[in-house]
Amino acid sequence: MKNVFQIKNLSFVVVLGFFSAFPLCSLPVKTAPNSQQERDPLLHPFAHTSIWNMPIGSDAKYVHARLEPGNGMTIDEDYIVMTPDAPLVNVYRNNAGWDSQKSRCSKDGELLFSVPIPETWMVTSETWDGLTPNAGLAVLLPDRRTILQTQPFAKCEPTEATSRYRFQNVDIYGDGIYGAHGGSGLSAIGGTLRAHELTPTSGAIKHALKINVFARKNIYYDEETKGYRWPARTADGYAAREYYKDRSYEVVQACRMGALLAIPPSITIESLRLETTPAEIIAQALQDYGAYIVDDTAWDVYGICTEWSPSARFKDEFKKNWGFEFSQVNVDSPWNRDMAKIFSILHVVDNNTETSIGGGGKPRVELCKPLKQ
Repeated sequence: MKNVFQIKNLSFVVVLGFFSAFPLCSLPVKTAPNSQQERDPLLHPFAHTSIWNMPIGSDAKYVHARLEPGNGMTIDEDYIVMTPDAPLVNVYRNNAGWDSQKSRCSKDGELLFSVPIPETWMVTSETWDGLTPNAGLAVLLPDRRTILQTQPFAKCEPTEATSRYRFQNVDIYGDGIYGAHGGSGLSAIGGTLRAHELTPTSGAIKHALKINVFARKNIYYDEETKGYRWPARTADGYAAREYYKDRSYEVVQACRMGALLAIPPSITIESLRLETTPAEIIAQALQDYGAYIVDDTAWDVYGICTEWSPSARFKDEFKKNWGFEFSQVNVDSPWNRDMAKIFSILHVVDNNTETSIGGGGKPRVELCKPLKQ
């Protein structure tokens, strides 16, 4: 979904509260002492064969994405709420959408649904990141396995909230592919960088990531593909007029909404000579698992989808742990230099399909342990 804010393009995911331990997925084959540990579905959801948990395979076919340089890093916040015992909050229809002249707080229509959300957690223009963030919500229902997703979500009162679009429910034990990223139809919880991840003690990121890129320069569109590819089920409603609009840049046909981007094995992480530790961790995850393009930043920056929940917010934890902001725009800094270098070498895994997730062949790292229901 298009974000008209000129400083940050963000989407909200409501996330489970902060936990100091990282998701209990098995470590790479070469160092797997914790491979028998159980995986917590609240921290690391979905089947071990889901697109969000499958590593890149040895048969992956790589095509350079040729992403154009951006002006820095932003976040797209997913609101992730994993509190099934919280009081039910009524969510009413709001018609503001991404119109910055309208309020997302007003009840403009019928009751859409009721979901368990702590009353003290507020999502308003005073607390959300950006002017009109994507604001995708993923919330665990009282049955403790169904995840409801909606967008753009706001909660301006303790016991009432608003939204507009509802997406299909998913099972926390299932493949979890789809959800509230409106630009692609993909999940608002799968692939999100969680608040307990990317810390000095969390270890490696053991799942695919989600990224946003500037569609005008980087996402291919034609009448045959309509600007998207599996696993995306759609592209932005404005794709025909905005994707690949700036023809002065080379746009790769394989690089469409839903594309899986990764660092090919021919490039070693050490050879990148990155200046920051979190960039090294992200780079390793992008080589082992890759990242799916799920939305358009709508301006000339890169974005990574991160968590905001009632008890933790990734961007706050990141600054506390590393001493600098994750989102940096128009700044020449070690972090921005690192991330620009990483995005410049991303390749599309062109044979990522429903029958060969990650390109097929032998996974680069050991699969996560299956969830016990």
